[in-house]
Amino acid sequence: MSSSIRLEAPAKVNFRLDVLRRRPDGYHDLRMVMQRIGLYDELEITLTETPGIRVNCDGADLPEDEGNLVWRAAAAMLKISGKQAGVCIRLVKKIPVAAGLGGGSSDAAATILGLNGLLGLELDERELMEIGLPLGADVPFFIFSRPAVATGIGEKLAPLEGIAPVWLLLVNPGIHVSTAWVYQNLLLTTDKVAAKIPFLYNSADEICAILANDLEEVTEKRFPVIVEIKELMMTWGARGALMSGSGPTVFAVFADEQSARLAEEKIVRDNWFTAVVPTI
Repeated sequence: MSSSIRLEAPAKVNFRLDVLRRRPDGYHDLRMVMQRIGLYDELEITLTETPGIRVNCDGADLPEDEGNLVWRAAAAMLKISGKQAGVCIRLVKKIPVAAGLGGGSSDAAATILGLNGLLGLELDERELMEIGLPLGADVPFFIFSRPAVATGIGEKLAPLEGIAPVWLLLVNPGIHVSTAWVYQNLLLTTDKVAAKIPFLYNSADEICAILANDLEEVTEKRFPVIVEIKELMMTWGARGALMSGSGPTVFAVFADEQSARLAEEKIVRDNWFTAVVPTI
């Protein structure tokens, strides 16, 4: 038996991230507006006759055993299949690690989707999302594969059918931020009532009107370079700028690609990761 598939795993940004309350289980109830973007990791997944899971990762220093979400996603799918097949996965990382862009979750989702086909499981979207949730709260969103308002811990997804395409400038200052650390240092004094948000966004300005991230203050205090990046982005023509997820990546919203690329030229630093990408 030998069968293979190549996949792209996109990054994401949060146009809004409201932390509503801390739950009894230690997680937090959230309300997020989430959008996939045109920055991709690449995966090649191959079924082999030799049992076992082998992960080879290029482009980042990541574990290649059960410490990697891709490995755990493959293990979950093999267990469900009941087959004695092996899986070999080559992962090429182009999304910065621990950056607030959801790269690890997207890689896990791509693995689940790929093996659903290769193993002939024919599981539906809901079943695949249930498999992905224990791996990470963002995994169901990447299986959902469309813009969404996410609630709960991120697993309850409502599609955003109307959202204008925009161009984003991403800037990551080359530091890693632990999501767990950010939530541990988030001060929630009372439950938060989330203001109503629209489900239709006709322009870049309408998207910018809802930009907010309750985690931003925590990460900015430790890494003030985030504030510097946002100020630079606004100086060079961004409609709005925000940290994505738990950071430290900052994105700026532009109505067109040319404006985003001109801003990138002004902002780029030797040790900063930058990319100009469309929403998808």
